[in-house]
Amino acid sequence: MAIWSGVKRQLRSVVEWKSPAQSDLFYRWSENGDEIKDASVLIVGPGQGCIFVYEGKVVANIKSEGRHSLLTDNIPFWTTITKFLQAFESEHKVGLYFYNRTQILDQKWGTRSIVKYLDPIYNFPVGLRAFGNFSMQIVDAEHFFTQVIGASDLYTTFEFRSLITDRIVHPLTDYLAEQKLSYTQIDAKRNEISLDLLQILESEFEDLGFSLIDFRIEGSEFDEQTMARVNKIADVGADIHAAKSADISYKELQQLDALSDAAKNEAGAAGVFMGAGAGTMLSQSMGETFEQRVGTRSIKARLVELKELYEASLIDESEYSAKKQNLLKEL
Repeated sequence: MAIWSGVKRQLRSVVEWKSPAQSDLFYRWSENGDEIKDASVLIVGPGQGCIFVYEGKVVANIKSEGRHSLLTDNIPFWTTITKFLQAFESEHKVGLYFYNRTQILDQKWGTRSIVKYLDPIYNFPVGLRAFGNFSMQIVDAEHFFTQVIGASDLYTTFEFRSLITDRIVHPLTDYLAEQKLSYTQIDAKRNEISLDLLQILESEFEDLGFSLIDFRIEGSEFDEQTMARVNKIADVGADIHAAKSADISYKELQQLDALSDAAKNEAGAAGVFMGAGAGTMLSQSMGETFEQRVGTRSIKARLVELKELYEASLIDESEYSAKKQNLLKEL
């Protein structure tokens, strides 16, 4: 059986990469171990390449599709007979590593660690995560094979994504810091950022022997600390907008909020504050402000505003009724 197995290895004459998986980048052909007889035929399929390693050295990188002859020092039958004492094993070792030359599309990426930078507008630290996809194509298979893969039997796109993702965070951080983009601009300028990063990251892929064809940011999200700051800014912005809609200043709106909080919590600190007379001062101040502003606006608008103040519990029913009657007397 051992003799026949050795003879069968020597008789094999066709080498090809059959039905590669979509995720395969490099695959070591091993159907005949690492011995191939002289003048065997190598078939390189569409979109494939093959690196020929002989006795530990890369001797050929076959990129063209079709049939190719493999010249080794293994002579059929004679090698088998002369290697009887070596259990029919030849010292002329061959490694055939097929690789994928097609464009590899829609490879997902995502920042493993948080990208941190200082927001140039609001001047607070931002923690950002981003994710997207990229497309690539191998251009220097021999370089990647000798520098990264080595003797691995299989290397997949999953392993490559893990490798390249670690190289994305630093350029992305530098880019955001240099461009001085606020957190509010990230989503609006996503396409522009993607195109800029495509050019920046090209060198990272070239160093590995790949060409970066396309790079996209599909989405981003902020860490909890950043979101707390963002929400605080959003609340202030909403208050400012509400103040403008009511034709009062932001300071006046804060005074109204203080009155409302005190009315809801008379037993607490706000109630004590009101009892000390500060509440009366705020009330008088807001009353004076209201009286100063009503003269320049229509009675209808003033009634609408008065109703809104009442519905928001910023004035009580007696105050609302009294001022309403005063406005109606002006008709």
